[in-house]
Amino acid sequence: MRMRPTLSWTPGADLPPGTTDLEPVAEALGAGGVLLLSGAGISTESGIPDYRGEGGSLSRHTPMTYQDFTGSAGARRRYWARSHLGWRTFGRARPNAGHRSVAAFEGRGLLTGVITQNVDGLHQAAGSDDVVELHGSLDRVVCLTCGAFSPRRELARRLEAANPGFEPVAAGINPDGDADLTDDQVGDFHVVPCAVCGGVLKPDVVFFGEAVPPTRVEHCRELVRGATSLLVLGSSLTVMSGLRFVRQAARAGTPVLIVNRDPTRGDREAVARVALPLGAALTTVAGRLGIPADDTATA
Repeated sequence: MRMRPTLSWTPGADLPPGTTDLEPVAEALGAGGVLLLSGAGISTESGIPDYRGEGGSLSRHTPMTYQDFTGSAGARRRYWARSHLGWRTFGRARPNAGHRSVAAFEGRGLLTGVITQNVDGLHQAAGSDDVVELHGSLDRVVCLTCGAFSPRRELARRLEAANPGFEPVAAGINPDGDADLTDDQVGDFHVVPCAVCGGVLKPDVVFFGEAVPPTRVEHCRELVRGATSLLVLGSSLTVMSGLRFVRQAARAGTPVLIVNRDPTRGDREAVARVALPLGAALTTVAGRLGIPADDTATA
């Protein structure tokens, strides 16, 4: 199934209102068997902006599409210049209280898995092991010609060597690791080819307009089928790649709970949407479940 390049969604006036009551979330987690679906909102407290919240990056930035990336050498040059700079910010980001709480829930056996729409690797950095990266990871690079994978840090070293003195100041960093640079700042940035075959390199992430691998989608569907409840954290669910799992759960009668400050495209399928900041909300839930603060601090 191809990811729909949906960039915006307007909430209807008839959406159910959000609540500040965390008890349904605590009850679901206390019962166990929870599948967690996370979005960009869980990483904002780590300094990575989201797409659609207040001040979200879509107000100033259009994400790269697969078609633009593969069809234009100029688009690839702009992308890699901006992403090379943004990667430095991603490399400095650290898990926040939300990520650590999720890892603590997993450590207590309350989760059946984590599906994340994020590409920042912060769930794993916090200690979560059973994570499906729905949209891939910026940590990896793939060659579109020969299929070889390589670490992003290796590419970063090669790009630094090919572009000495490249130190522009970005207007902002986006959730996909893309920095906001003007064409003048990009200049004649040099893109390096695959070290194996000389082909075109791409980050191992799913761009807008690109298909999520079918085997990955089916694995996520299987996780939904086996879950007692589905808990969505920090996602507007605008993009169908995440919303489809919410709709699948709702059709099967599996309770869906959402923690997101703003309305989401999945609110009608949810039994409740908690409109609270994620870090504080999940830390509070952990406390209600008797998980010591030290566990969420060191997870």
